[in-house]
Amino acid sequence: MFRIRLLILLLINLSIFGCTKKPIDQINTFRVGYIETDIDGQIAHNFFETHLNSFSALDQYSKLKIDGKINHSGDLFITNIDNTSNREKITSTLKISISNGDCNVYVSSSSVSQFYLIASSTKFKSNTAAIKKIKSDNTEILVKNIINKILDKKFNCIDDNQS
Repeated sequence: MFRIRLLILLLINLSIFGCTKKPIDQINTFRVGYIETDIDGQIAHNFFETHLNSFSALDQYSKLKIDGKINHSGDLFITNIDNTSNREKITSTLKISISNGDCNVYVSSSSVSQFYLIASSTKFKSNTAAIKKIKSDNTEILVKNIINKILDKKFNCIDDNQS
């Protein structure tokens, strides 16, 4: 009786876990080139290397090279008539191109934004700390989204007139 129960549980587990895993046929490998802008570009470069390495998709000798540019912009907006809660929205935009030698195989531009409440005094360092944290978080979100799109994608040369 005990063996029958174990066998039934084993078959149930095999059927559940056997159906949930999606095999990945091919994972592309990439090398990270130059990401424009000073510190923000270096942060994006480090996020690309870290996340690609965690997927075993980082190869310094790969033919597929990721280049890009990241920008952050801030807009001030007031949420109510009493002007009691000033907020600043930080929008981050990541433009990347993946090339295989002389040929571009993937071009993408994506953006994400977050906001924070502005502290009323200039003595508080919370405003600059919030900006720095939001820029870092936005950069990581954008990099993760790009990597999820390109890991198992098949690449062909694209025409420069279409992009």
